[in-house]
Amino acid sequence: MNRHELEEVFLSSQEVFHGKLINVEHWQVRLPNGQTALREVVKHRGAAAIVPVDDQGNVTLVCQHRVAVGRFTWEIPAGKLDYAGEDMLAAAKRELEEETGLHAQNWQLLVDMDTTPGFCNEHIGIYLATGLSQHHMHTDEDEFLNVDRVPLSEAVRRVMAGEIHDSKTIAGLMMAWNLLGRQSDMPLDSLASIQRGSTAFASQAKE
Repeated sequence: MNRHELEEVFLSSQEVFHGKLINVEHWQVRLPNGQTALREVVKHRGAAAIVPVDDQGNVTLVCQHRVAVGRFTWEIPAGKLDYAGEDMLAAAKRELEEETGLHAQNWQLLVDMDTTPGFCNEHIGIYLATGLSQHHMHTDEDEFLNVDRVPLSEAVRRVMAGEIHDSKTIAGLMMAWNLLGRQSDMPLDSLASIQRGSTAFASQAKE
């Protein structure tokens, strides 16, 4: 079966909700069998995220409470674009400074990720940032978070142990680990055997 036999064709759209962060539209599409169907689509202007790794191999993570899922989460620094079409790298540099106070000399795009393509058009550009220097952080007025630095190998261990749940963070950490040549004291192969369970890190995230 070729792709044309799977393709849904956009026919029309109607906005049903206009919000501060997202808009929701109802789309009519034509299915491969010729019938029509409704698709509920969340429109999002996009975001940028950063895996900041220092010269010692430590990655900076932020902890914040995510009320939508009802728990504290450890994440890589990230933030939404200020407007649709904003340069993702510019947004990444802004968000890194705002959330951590860090500047980076070197930037490399790891992935432009579709977060939930089943119903949302959000893209997140995830960057590896190195050559770090510390400056002043200045978070948004409604943004409260803690910042911590851990070895990249430890962050990957936490991913494999099921202690990190945020999808952009999982993708960014694993791609950074692979790109940096797994330069750590914990071989990646050994991480696959880690059992999921509660740890000091998981307990800290619940406080």
